[in-house]
Amino acid sequence: MKKKVAIQGIAGSYHDIAAHKYYEGEEIEIVACETFKDVIAEIKKDPSVIGLMAIENTIAGSLLQNHELIRQSNFRTIGEYKLRISHSLAALPGTSIHEIIEVDSHPIALMQCMDFLDTLPEIKIVEKEDTAASAQWIAENQLKGHAAICSRQAAEFYGLETLSEGIETNKRNFTRFLAIADKWTADEIMRGTEKNKASLVFALPHSVGSLSQVLSILSFYDMNLSKIQSLPIVGREWQYLFYTDLTFNDYMRYKQALDAVIPLTKDFTVLGEYAEGKQSV
Repeated sequence: MKKKVAIQGIAGSYHDIAAHKYYEGEEIEIVACETFKDVIAEIKKDPSVIGLMAIENTIAGSLLQNHELIRQSNFRTIGEYKLRISHSLAALPGTSIHEIIEVDSHPIALMQCMDFLDTLPEIKIVEKEDTAASAQWIAENQLKGHAAICSRQAAEFYGLETLSEGIETNKRNFTRFLAIADKWTADEIMRGTEKNKASLVFALPHSVGSLSQVLSILSFYDMNLSKIQSLPIVGREWQYLFYTDLTFNDYMRYKQALDAVIPLTKDFTVLGEYAEGKQSV
């Protein structure tokens, strides 16, 4: 039976590519969603569905709303994948780059390719909702003179011709995706698997040194703090939730670290324990 994987985006999107990379060698059925909220809704509707959601990019930073969506859903993180993002410029077959009058794409993709776009000063730049959807729109409407910034796979899937590849300014452009699942499904999937990474969220008392105390304890127990991200708590002025990723070599030491920090925190939640993800090249 094929795994169902809910993503934001359509065929050829970076979420689609990440889902197939994460489940490489397995047959999966992609459930295409318009928004990240729709991904959450799909899992709630069918607990067997796995969600794959972008959580941060090495250039654009964290997708803050996705941190909150996952926390509020009570779903669990079961894994991650770090995808190298390489953008292409694609247009209808037979189009020359000199014939392009408009470039369409997601605003983040456009931002990541500004050095390349600066070499085409006469071209109009238009923000769209998605990279792959931009390619699909050009193909379906046979829009001559339009080009999309998208993945090479999207260009191929929608029958466009790639005019230029690797047009992103920074070649160390990676997006980290989290695989999430209903907590009962997650328990079943993760039973007996090796874990060396955890995603946590907690609040702290509004007192001097509260965060440094927690960090000191994590250091004492040899926890590697790979990420910490603060988000304001709505309705509680100047108080924050701290989203934290830890990597560790000793699971028992990790559990001891949690036992030591939980009394110092508020609203402490383990969002997931899983194996540190692979990174594409």
